[in-house]
Amino acid sequence: MRLFMSWLASPLSRARQGIEEPPVKAKPTVDIDVLASIHPELMDDSFVYVHCHFNNRYEGMLMRIWRTTFLIDRASGARNQLIHAENISYAPQWTLIPDFQEYSFLLIFGGLPKSCTQFDLAEIIPQPGGFFVANIARNERDVYHVDLI
Repeated sequence: MRLFMSWLASPLSRARQGIEEPPVKAKPTVDIDVLASIHPELMDDSFVYVHCHFNNRYEGMLMRIWRTTFLIDRASGARNQLIHAENISYAPQWTLIPDFQEYSFLLIFGGLPKSCTQFDLAEIIPQPGGFFVANIARNERDVYHVDLI
């Protein structure tokens, strides 16, 4: 309780106790000339978020995602690499899915080409059973929800 009370004390009494205040940091500024010199295409750091939902009807179900999972533009064939996955293990590790429950995980990919209107989610792996969701229609937010079977 005494330690807690010391933080409630005034700045002058904290200084007497040997407690240092963090230095005040000014907001950083960016020179307007620097901003004008950056090409807009270099500032396009968009991402695509795919929320995957799996209705588990089994006991002891294991699941994982391979790093060779892509979003593939249906028109051009351009592939967007998986950047990050949440709530699922990367191969060769496995995630144990709760029995008889819906399970969700998030996949984050690099931005799709601006011309893309439809794409596939494809896990390209050297064995059967990779995830595949075809013909996902592009939306403005680049946030998607897919059901895995």
